[in-house]
Amino acid sequence: MEKVRFTPQEGEAVDFYVLEQTTIGGANYLLVTDSEDEDGEALILCDVSAPEDSEAVYEIVEDDEKLNAVAAVFENMMDDVTII
Repeated sequence: MEKVRFTPQEGEAVDFYVLEQTTIGGANYLLVTDSEDEDGEALILCDVSAPEDSEAVYEIVEDDEKLNAVAAVFENMMDDVTII
C-alpha cells in the first residue's frame, strides 16, 4: 500500500495510506486511510490544485452529495470495502 505525506497549511504533516484513486468528471480523488489495519479511518480527498502548481493540493470531500457519489464509485472498484 502506498504511503503519502500530507502537509496542511497549519499543523503537522500527516501520513496516509492510499487505498484507491480515480478520476470523475475531470477531478482526481484519493481514498486514503490513517492505518494499514482494516479498521482505520478513511477519507476521500479531491485534487484542487491548479495546473501551474508544482505540488498537488488536496481537500477533504465534505459535501454529502459528492461524498456519497464518490464513495459509491470506490465501493464498486473495491469489492471487499464498505465505506460508511
